[in-house]
This record gives sequence, structure tokens and C-alpha cells, in this order.
Amino acid sequence: MSASDCAGISEPASLTLRISQRLLASLPSIREILFGAPLWGAMMAVSALAALYLRNSAETSHLQSILILFFFGGMAAWPCALLLGRFGAIGRRRETRFAAFFLCLTVCTIVATAFLFAMDYRVFYARWHAPFGSRIWAYQFTITSASAVYQFVVMGIRLYLPLGFAALGLTSLWLAWRMPEQQR
Repeated sequence: MSASDCAGISEPASLTLRISQRLLASLPSIREILFGAPLWGAMMAVSALAALYLRNSAETSHLQSILILFFFGGMAAWPCALLLGRFGAIGRRRETRFAAFFLCLTVCTIVATAFLFAMDYRVFYARWHAPFGSRIWAYQFTITSASAVYQFVVMGIRLYLPLGFAALGLTSLWLAWRMPEQQR
């Protein structure tokens, strides 16, 4: 075996090791999750409430359900967004860290909330679907979930404005600023 063959073999292992180390350094603590997730969820619920209040004085028969959806969507998104944001921000300059957290919080919050909305949507339509595990059921599950996600994107994302956008910017700035020195 030549030296170049040996170098080629160790490079993937070295890359895997570096990614593993970076991932371990990105893991949020239990404290950050236990305090951050409910806070982020509450901010998203308040954002939805403010948007609904500005649009129609929060006069909807589903207000409680919407607030619960946005709260749990924010809670579910927080640990993933924190992990991914840190993973992308380690060793970067402050503005890049801000962008990483901004992007990860945005995408994770929308995806988590859309997923919860799709599962709620699916529960409602399940009574008319074929038995679990059949080919027709899989097709119905896929189409129902895709329809729910589309509906959330069209109608639900605007509930993050204006307060959710401000909370997103301030939280991303705070997370980028407070990264421990050893992770910079």
C-alpha cells in the first residue's frame, strides 16, 4: 500500500472524528433545554396571539388550540435549533454565528410546528382513511400530511409576524453573543 492509499483511508475516519467532536461540543445542556424550550414556546405562542389580536382582535373559536400548537411547536424546535445552530456556529465569527442561529431557529420552529399541525390534521381525517399499514393508508397519510404542511405554510407562518420575527432576531443575537469562549 502506498502512502496516498493510507492517507485516503484515514481521511474519512478523521472527518468522522471531527464531526463527532463538533457534535458533542454542540450539545445543549439539560438546563438550557429545560429553561429555553418553554421560554421559546411561550414566545411563539405570544407571537401567534399578538398576530391574531392585530388581525381580528383574537376572535377565533380555535384560539386555545392555536396557542397550544405554537407553544409546543416552539418547545419541540428549541433543542434541535440549538444543537444545529451551535454545530454551524462553532469556530465562526459573531455575524456567522448569528446567521446560523437565525436560520436554525427559523427552520426548526416552522418545521416542528408544521409537523404538529400535520399530525393534528391527520388525527381528524383518520376516521375516513383506510386501515393502518395498507398501501392506500400510506398514500392517504402522505397526501393528508403534505396538505396540512402546505396549509400551515400558507396560513400559519404569518402568525409569527411581527413579534416572532423580533424574538427570532433577539434570541439569535443573544445565542451568538453568549457562546462559550472555547467554542468560538
